[in-house]
Amino acid sequence: MTDTWSWLTFAGLGAFHGLNPAMGWLFAVALGLHRQSRTVVMVSLVPIALGHATSVATVAGLLVLAGAFIPHNLVRVGAGAALLAWAAYHWHFRHRHRVRFGMQVGLWGLAAWSFLMAAAHGAGLMLWPVLMGTCLDSGTAGAGFASPLTSAFTGVGIHTLAMMTTTAAIAVVVHEWLGVAVLRSAWLNFDLLWVAALVTTGVLLVGNVF
Repeated sequence: MTDTWSWLTFAGLGAFHGLNPAMGWLFAVALGLHRQSRTVVMVSLVPIALGHATSVATVAGLLVLAGAFIPHNLVRVGAGAALLAWAAYHWHFRHRHRVRFGMQVGLWGLAAWSFLMAAAHGAGLMLWPVLMGTCLDSGTAGAGFASPLTSAFTGVGIHTLAMMTTTAAIAVVVHEWLGVAVLRSAWLNFDLLWVAALVTTGVLLVGNVF
């Protein structure tokens, strides 16, 4: 995978994550409507993006650390298995692992909520195939992780920027014009899409080893 395609993939996954209401835009709209403020909608996007980026960066860091000491084929198999297991968990418990915060939550609480939601949905795991292409394939196991870590966090930055841009666009449109009632008539099953994305990336990782 070339660098250009890698960065575009990071951005595409960021947009996909931003489309998912569970990743933040629905909460931002709800807060804005609750407090009757457009400013609240925009300000809430910052801790949402921060929490999401921290969750994804943590998973990326663990991947780079594993790649520095473990043969890369084993890392790929482990990552693929983790994605498939997470897809099964998410499908089975999709209505029971919601992270609940009230409308009185502050900015730090909102960042913590975003971090936990991204972790619960396996958002960081979904980036592993492209992270492996940019971080692990350029070196060998045991070669250290300073340079791969830089590549990983650059990718996370691009991913977060795309995620925040998409989240902001949807939050503004829904808050200003559509309203949350649109969810009753124009709803996509993001649980199903999310599980499908986890399964697809898991299969790609495992299949790439053989």
